[in-house]
Amino acid sequence: MVARVIEATEMRLNTYLILDGVAHQVKKMDISKTGKHGHAKVRFEAINAFTGKKKVGVVPGHDKFEVPMITKLTAQVLSIHGESVSVMDSENFENFDLDIPEELSGQVVDGAEVEYWDIEGEKLLKKVL
Repeated sequence: MVARVIEATEMRLNTYLILDGVAHQVKKMDISKTGKHGHAKVRFEAINAFTGKKKVGVVPGHDKFEVPMITKLTAQVLSIHGESVSVMDSENFENFDLDIPEELSGQVVDGAEVEYWDIEGEKLLKKVL
């Protein structure tokens, strides 16, 4: 379920958008002025929230984008298996596995409390608390 729909000109830096069915974070953007017979154009660079791949696009200012619903939750680390970690949610005690991002590879230890985001049903490990 998307949180809301915005126009391209309402986009801001670090806003999350759904592009091609996946959440992306806007890292750069530029809005051109309207021409004599045209519309404003928005040029943006966005990073995939899960893979880190960059996507560049130019769209008319009136194009619409979906903003994903992001829920920030906490969990406790149960065990580490190479590049993934098994965690237990702090509220409903659900157990599941998450991939460890490169920037957190040395910080995640057994028993640590971590913050993860639920973005449209997909879970992403964000930081160690």
